[in-house]
Amino acid sequence: MRIRTIFFIVAILLLAGFVALNVDEFTRASVLSLGFTTVQASLGLIMLLLLVLATAVFLAGTLYMQSTNLLEARKHTRELNAQRELADKAEASRFTELRSYLEMQSLAAQQREATASSLLNERFAQQQQTLLARIEQTDNTLAAHLGELEDRLERYGVVSRDIVKAPQV
Repeated sequence: MRIRTIFFIVAILLLAGFVALNVDEFTRASVLSLGFTTVQASLGLIMLLLLVLATAVFLAGTLYMQSTNLLEARKHTRELNAQRELADKAEASRFTELRSYLEMQSLAAQQREATASSLLNERFAQQQQTLLARIEQTDNTLAAHLGELEDRLERYGVVSRDIVKAPQV
């Protein structure tokens, strides 16, 4: 229990004890003026009734305020949950957009890599063809020079054709 509730219960018990101890004085009749007339009634009971009535009014007001606050708190909680769900959906949407963007970037990078790879393979093939052509030209040039050298040596009678032969590639 809260301290206010305990204090309220203790105050009611003390008041009830006070009324029980002084019940004769509370019930004794006296002349009371209402402003326009006079009445003979028990002042203690009237004051006790007014105290109970004021307490009931304050309790009703407190219950009304607490129930109003509770209803507002529930309303705000529902609105907060709705906003949280909207934020979660927006965040999920952003994650989905980011994932699709990253996938597109990955595909583009793979395409660029494939294009670069095929271009590089084509250039390697061209360079290989060029290198083979140059090797063949060099081989032919070397064979021609060797043949020319052999012809000169034969003219001068230094070497016969049987000794010098061009290498076979």
